[in-house]
Amino acid sequence: MLKIIVIGSPGAGKSTFARKLRDVTGIPLYYLDMLWHKPDRTTISREEFDRGLEEILKKDRWIIDGNYQRTLEIRLKECDTVFLLDFPLEMCLEGATSRIGEKREDLPWTEPELDEEFKQWIIDFPKTQLPEIYRLIERYKKDKNIIIFHSREEADNYLGRFC
Repeated sequence: MLKIIVIGSPGAGKSTFARKLRDVTGIPLYYLDMLWHKPDRTTISREEFDRGLEEILKKDRWIIDGNYQRTLEIRLKECDTVFLLDFPLEMCLEGATSRIGEKREDLPWTEPELDEEFKQWIIDFPKTQLPEIYRLIERYKKDKNIIIFHSREEADNYLGRFC
């Protein structure tokens, strides 16, 4: 387990899980949100993002946190381990709401509120994003270690085995 991706709905706790995994493994962690977003809430170009991602993928060891469906297959090809946090919608909405106002290392600003557009994206995620994630995982499962969690307790128990 040297090249890891952590994916799942916003609010599921991907970044928290990835941080804990980094802390127990010592593997460097990269947040796609920090690559894509600027502190002023604008974004870099797709080309800049792709170049930054390419630089990360060239490294010997990494944990990459984030969905960014457009680049998911590229990351799936390069990783050896996938953690999918497939949590219930209510849990994800609660997770997204609970981090409002908190300074985070995975986002270059503090969210003052749960934006309605972002909330709708979380609500739509199980229908619009998750089927494609599972389709891609199915395609690459022979060569990858795929771990799917359906609750925070499962994820915490997994991490607890490292300690």
